[in-house]
Amino acid sequence: MVTPRRAEVGIVYLAGLAQGLSLVTFPAVSSILTNPKLYHLTNSEYGALFVPLVVLAIGGSSLGPRVAQRAGLKAVFVAGLGLNLVSMAVLALSQRFVASHGVAYGLLFAATAALGAGFGATLMALNTYVEQFFPKRTNAAIPALHAFLGTGSASAPVLVAIFIGTAWWLLPLAVAGGFLILGLAGLSQPLRAAAGGARHAAAAPRRRSALLWLYAAAVLLYGICETVFGNWATLYLHGDEHASLVSAELALTAFWVFVTVGRVATAVLSVWIAARWIYRILPVVIFAAFLGIPVVSHDAVMGIVAFGVAGLGCSAFFPLSISLAEQQFSAQAAAVSGELVAAYMVGYGIGAFGVGPVRDLGHVPLAVIYPSAAVLAVAIAVLAWRVTPRSGCGDRGRDELARPPHERRRNWASR
Repeated sequence: MVTPRRAEVGIVYLAGLAQGLSLVTFPAVSSILTNPKLYHLTNSEYGALFVPLVVLAIGGSSLGPRVAQRAGLKAVFVAGLGLNLVSMAVLALSQRFVASHGVAYGLLFAATAALGAGFGATLMALNTYVEQFFPKRTNAAIPALHAFLGTGSASAPVLVAIFIGTAWWLLPLAVAGGFLILGLAGLSQPLRAAAGGARHAAAAPRRRSALLWLYAAAVLLYGICETVFGNWATLYLHGDEHASLVSAELALTAFWVFVTVGRVATAVLSVWIAARWIYRILPVVIFAAFLGIPVVSHDAVMGIVAFGVAGLGCSAFFPLSISLAEQQFSAQAAAVSGELVAAYMVGYGIGAFGVGPVRDLGHVPLAVIYPSAAVLAVAIAVLAWRVTPRSGCGDRGRDELARPPHERRRNWASR
């Protein structure tokens, strides 16, 4: 195993931070995009923006392992960062054309398409890098990576709230600058662990185990749940419940903050608690959040708390899905990561695009959609129990604690 340098690890984790920030920038500016005095998008037009994001993200995560086989994972990683840069730059540019609805909407479509391709390629590469950097600590290392993603996601609504009174488009420009710096830094580093991921991708068999399909189904349903919470929180609280825009943005921030808190907690607790138990409990919290949000959201403070609970439930389910699946398909790390990212993006697309027509054409309020979606959490819980065995999977941290102290110190020093 090639030991990564600190700079390589730092670039990978900081790229996760920037990726989370860019992905949530569009939901965070939803009130700007639907403002009649600015972009004037309908609910359906806003939801449709995420269609190219999803399609290109699936393509990026699915084709990424094949490209890595030929050009190296580093090339996929840097290309993903470049596409994210383009997305944020085009989003900032679109504000100059708000007087022309068609031009502005076309630019927004181009921005979400570039974001989707960049997200799919980058996240596949990030998960594979971390799995190779820390092969014996994936249950902690991958949730830690996604904690950086969550930190970026939580920062977007706060930063939008700061910039919204002045020049909100400075935020995507700043994020684009961050991607430029990370891309240049990535080019300057060897990122040698990439070679193994490419070989694993090439070695993946054509026939997939039914177990991997169950993981993909769980991740797809999870993607719907996370997106119903994250993409529609501001419009629900500010538009339907008439909370102040600040309160609505704080609720979205609370969601992503507790996503991050849960991922950090999982990275720590997985040393003492088998990851499979955390994995099984999280859908129950999602179920409770879906039922509770419509009940308490008429109160601004309780609405913020309810979305925080939702974030805690969503926190580590996706990263643990990747970690546990990669343990069970250890020879196919890049392929497994790519397929689960693709499944997540399918769910993201359903949650982002599907809610808009339901609201516009069916006149179904989000106060009805949220509790109805609780059935998805039940299905996720069933799948979580089905894919995780009674023992073995998710026990790496506890196995490490069972070793004598001097062996633990030697093992950790060697990683």
